[in-house]
Amino acid sequence: MYFTDRGIEELQDRRGEEEVSLDWVAERLREFVDLNPEFEIPVERLATWLARLDDEDEE
Repeated sequence: MYFTDRGIEELQDRRGEEEVSLDWVAERLREFVDLNPEFEIPVERLATWLARLDDEDEE
């Protein structure tokens, strides 16, 4: 188990039943980076990865 799994599990436990839009998630990511600019690159990589999940060219 990776250390980050704890945070993912907490997110799932606390908010797993909620439905949110990707617009809402994008705004939360922006807020997070504004508060924690040292995480700009990992957040950008996560957002790009999520945005391109269905791209056939990436396989």
